[in-house]
Amino acid sequence: MKKSKSKMITLIISSIALILVAVTVGGYFYVDSQLQAVNAKSNESIIVDIPKGSKVSEIGDILEENQVIHSSMIFTYYVKYKNEVNLKAGRYKLSPSMSVEQVISELKKGQVVAPSKLVIPEGYTLDQIADRMVIYQPTLKKEDVLKVMDDQAFVKELIKAYPDTLSNAVLAPNVKHPLEGYLYPATYEFDSKQDAKAMITQMVKATDTNIAQFKPELTKQKMSVHTFLTMSSLIEKEATANVDRKKISSVFYNRIKAQMPLQTDPTVLYALGKHKSRTLYKDLEVDSPYNTYKNKGLPPGPISNSGQTSMEAALAPEKTDYLYFLANTKTGQVYFSKTLEEHNKLKQEHITNND
Repeated sequence: MKKSKSKMITLIISSIALILVAVTVGGYFYVDSQLQAVNAKSNESIIVDIPKGSKVSEIGDILEENQVIHSSMIFTYYVKYKNEVNLKAGRYKLSPSMSVEQVISELKKGQVVAPSKLVIPEGYTLDQIADRMVIYQPTLKKEDVLKVMDDQAFVKELIKAYPDTLSNAVLAPNVKHPLEGYLYPATYEFDSKQDAKAMITQMVKATDTNIAQFKPELTKQKMSVHTFLTMSSLIEKEATANVDRKKISSVFYNRIKAQMPLQTDPTVLYALGKHKSRTLYKDLEVDSPYNTYKNKGLPPGPISNSGQTSMEAALAPEKTDYLYFLANTKTGQVYFSKTLEEHNKLKQEHITNND
């Protein structure tokens, strides 16, 4: 009887030992599998934002949400077990083909692939904005971003969403890019999952919000938003840090009133689709509705975005008799004149003699 009981106890202890070994071995292989790549054959790149001050568990949650790792919990335990305390915040390009060890290595290096904020300066064209967008969101391709910007179906959605700002005027046949001038210059922060459409929509929304303050004056002057943004873009592109934009605005309005072409070089460069430090005489012959040397009045649409100061100048030009201005590109100084004779004299003194 005692022998039988002893055998039973031995059997139970052996069984428990085997179960513990099995659980231990199984646990080891499970944890090990969770530390391996989600998809070793993946060629996908995923942009992941790690905010400043993130706890290890929060980093794990972000990585799991983006399907870069299998388990946030295993990641958190592993990081603490390895005593990895130097994980850095930033925007990283990671991949499901990376193991947890490789992911940790990237986060320790702190070599971020893009800025954490998207800064769109004043006077930027859609082409320049697209450049900034692909630097900020490296998974985007510039040609795809530009295609979205010009997509008529998408633009019509925006017109419907923001009717106080966008109108069918942007879809006129002679308008080069419908959203030119409508992406507000500001600093943006986007989630890494947001695509080009979402980013562009947010920038149009910012324009809609920021020009609301000008609506009463626009109504008073019977000026459309499209005309307003077109004029303010010309002022923005011609202005330097040292110039009174309201004086530049007065020159443009005075020339329109006098039935004179605006003859502003930035419109020629926009028609050419080039960034040049100097406009040549042959450039002035470009056949385009945007060429204000050949066509009187405003171009068909904005040639860039514009900031607050240029917008204010477009609605409230200074009262002057100026019909001409020129800028010294070396000093930034702008000279205004009332007659062509005076203008040419200033040109000889401040431009030609300095070349």
